[in-house]
Amino acid sequence: MDITVVIPTYNRYEVLKRSLASVFFQTYTPCEVIVIDDGSSDNTSQITKDFPSVKYFYQKNNGVSSARNLGIAQASYEWIAFLDSDDEWRQDKLAQQVTFHQENPHILMSYTDEIWLRNGVSVKIPKKFQKIGKDVFLENLEYCNIAPSSALIHKSVFESVGVFDESLEVCEDYDLWLRILLKYEIGLIKQKLILKYGGDADQLSTKHWGMDRFRVLALEKLLKTQTEKKELIQNILLKKYELLLKGAIKHNKVDDIVLYEKNLHLSR
Repeated sequence: MDITVVIPTYNRYEVLKRSLASVFFQTYTPCEVIVIDDGSSDNTSQITKDFPSVKYFYQKNNGVSSARNLGIAQASYEWIAFLDSDDEWRQDKLAQQVTFHQENPHILMSYTDEIWLRNGVSVKIPKKFQKIGKDVFLENLEYCNIAPSSALIHKSVFESVGVFDESLEVCEDYDLWLRILLKYEIGLIKQKLILKYGGDADQLSTKHWGMDRFRVLALEKLLKTQTEKKELIQNILLKKYELLLKGAIKHNKVDDIVLYEKNLHLSR
């Protein structure tokens, strides 16, 4: 299997080196490693001096979805593995996924389990993010439990369902995974093969109140284009509208209160 690794990054030069080291220590060697610099102002442009074989592309700051999409467009090989620049792979991550796909050639996307670290210490993963792998669509419908850094995807999948939605600042992975899951079987490798480092102030997941606001946008878009699993999607949307209304009231977000009251009225 020929694999391109795509790493989007923004002002994370030091941790990017850690991520890249984990790629080059893989027991299964990827054919190509692409770094997409999304407008960094630090020393990220020097990364090819540390890792001469890396293909480096710079773009003006336009968000992680745009960076990943550029990586997909620039990829020379048929399989794409994503790695966030603040995450790290275990040494046999790619090897285990390659073995899985060789044994299951009809499956065009896989993901793995993970370890969460905060301040260098392993923390328990909340139950809602734990991987089961039985009904992957249902497991991802309420919350995204597929980490981009764990995903290995055949290029033909993007040709079929599209790429990351650049209008979504966050939850862009949640949006794409649901679109994929409606058309494809996805395989789970039940091994903790990635390290996810949390607690940094610049992480997008800590930037916004009410992350469900972005999941709602993805679900509303999905509902407009899909009839399959419509009832499931509607039920989750209703639940999220109710939670967001409570949050909007708590934070005195007047416009959001009006919006989610209206959405609840129309959904019932």
